[in-house]
Amino acid sequence: MTQTEFQVIADQTPNVEQLIAQSFDGTLAELIELVKIEGIAWDAFDANNLELSAQAVARLFEATGVFDFVDVRRSAVNGKDGAPAVLAKRAAKNGKPTFLLYAHHDVQPPGDANQWQTPPFEPVQKAGRLFGRGAADDKAGIVVHLAAIRALKTLLNDDFDLGITMFIEGEEEAGSPTFRNFLEENRADLAADVIVVADSGNLTTETPSLTTTLRGLVSLVVEVQTLDHALHSGMYGGAVPDAMLALVQLLASLHDDRGNVAVKGLISGQAAPIDYSEADLRKDSGLLDGVDQIGEGAILDRIWTKPAITVIGIDGQSVALSSNTLLPTAKAKISLRIAPGQDPSEALHLLQQHLAQNVPFGAKISFGEVELGKPFEADLSKWASQLAGRALAAAWKAESVNIGIGGSIPFIADLTEVFTEAQILVTGVEDPDSRAHSPNESVHLESLKRAMIAETLLLLGGNVKRLP
Repeated sequence: MTQTEFQVIADQTPNVEQLIAQSFDGTLAELIELVKIEGIAWDAFDANNLELSAQAVARLFEATGVFDFVDVRRSAVNGKDGAPAVLAKRAAKNGKPTFLLYAHHDVQPPGDANQWQTPPFEPVQKAGRLFGRGAADDKAGIVVHLAAIRALKTLLNDDFDLGITMFIEGEEEAGSPTFRNFLEENRADLAADVIVVADSGNLTTETPSLTTTLRGLVSLVVEVQTLDHALHSGMYGGAVPDAMLALVQLLASLHDDRGNVAVKGLISGQAAPIDYSEADLRKDSGLLDGVDQIGEGAILDRIWTKPAITVIGIDGQSVALSSNTLLPTAKAKISLRIAPGQDPSEALHLLQQHLAQNVPFGAKISFGEVELGKPFEADLSKWASQLAGRALAAAWKAESVNIGIGGSIPFIADLTEVFTEAQILVTGVEDPDSRAHSPNESVHLESLKRAMIAETLLLLGGNVKRLP
């Protein structure tokens, strides 16, 4: 890191703040129009809306006049076309780095409309926030990139050597099924020195944050069997174990009495020393009064850098259709979040081993569908992380902190594997009240503005960086 890169942030902050403030209402209007488009990449929804969404995004970036090309492209997997993605590129010159700016234009389904205080695709401003599906996740990320590029062009009169590539995906909320193929097929156009993934958030609206760790994922379906057919529970109950009893006891073995994960051999890490209280946890999570936390150790360790297990589904008999019957088989889906540094395949082996060793009554056990996602840990010694921290601090007038996410962003592993030399920065505009994926999703407008300022400063700093 050179003093020049830090100095450009200090020198340009007032100018960037003024530019973003002047253009903010117009950019917000563009965000509102994007939120109105019901672009959902799930098979049950109208795929034409994804086309409309991609075209709308492409027009916005084409209008900047910055890029050598702006295309709508797609890939395929198993013979099925993926959703449309927007790819734009401006080549770097004179030894300057290339920044790849990522976001996604598809959104989650709205869910139960009765749970929304306002219609999900009719954006509404109130209490300093914009409400609507995708307002935070992740159409806010799109307009942050857009505002930063416009500001960079205005400040430098289009006379800059920084390379910029835009990649706005169209199927992230559906699991990015064609993502890896898209990277491989467009490797030359996507290659970059720094990748900015604008799909995360900040610790609070007043605390700018760089996401530096992500837990990985191991998902496993387990089935137990005790009988070759169902039985009358009154006739045989008390002597014959049914599959539901065996499954419940097996699932209970995954945690100890304090709620710690009981699977032996899983690794744990340590989160950054950030002040985060039990009151913060209760407020952010909605934990009910009188309900205790689970696990031991620091709160942020437990939700960012230690393993966590959740039973996310059970197949047995529903209450509505229940009868006095001993079930012969029962099935559950287990979601294991693994710490940064843990190999997913090894974690899967440890989970399966625990289940096989703890199945009660000699019940038969079998394993079904598996999903694996790698964790992520940023290298904070690299110049891009340091530059991003300085840019965030300047935009928020507050020290930036490094945070983790307890959930996973599996496609980041694809980015690290395909572009092995790239530095990856995970940023975003969400906060604990954004409620991404939930009813009443919203983006905090002041945080949105600050994110635009921070990314502009980051790109300005990158423009004076000369690669070795």
